[in-house]
Amino acid sequence: MIRVAEYKWYPVYTNPRAEKKAYDLLMALGIEVYLPLQKTLKQWSDRKKWVEEPLIKSYLFVRITTSQIADVLMTKGISRFIYFSGRMADMPERQINDLKLLLASGAEFECCERSFKKGQRVEIIAGTLKGLRGEMIEVASQKRLLIRIGETGQSLLVQVPAGHLELINL
Repeated sequence: MIRVAEYKWYPVYTNPRAEKKAYDLLMALGIEVYLPLQKTLKQWSDRKKWVEEPLIKSYLFVRITTSQIADVLMTKGISRFIYFSGRMADMPERQINDLKLLLASGAEFECCERSFKKGQRVEIIAGTLKGLRGEMIEVASQKRLLIRIGETGQSLLVQVPAGHLELINL
């Protein structure tokens, strides 16, 4: 009985800011690859411009058979495959399709590498509230800060994107 090669989705880690170039090189090799992009408004000193940036920095997703692993690893810009519990991590097709659907929907969301826990002290590091400190009271897609005002016992509730927060070590 001849066994047919099974295609699976695998996350791969790229060199910093090499996602688009690695994507192009993998496509040229005939490898199915997915690079989730989102439009972001960038501010320069003289102008603003909408640019497409990788949703998850330094990550691509490739749909390959195990015989194509070496081809992916030898591609310029690719650093390594992602491993979980000593095995090369693969992803169900459904997760890739869900990611595509989310990006196509136009829904507002944020991808953040940091994770916060309820009760942690945080500082806002970007935006109009930069420098403000508070206590995390809810962990959701939009982070919520409980800002204590001095010793008055009063509090303010503010929604802040996770990317604008940093953990404070007391």
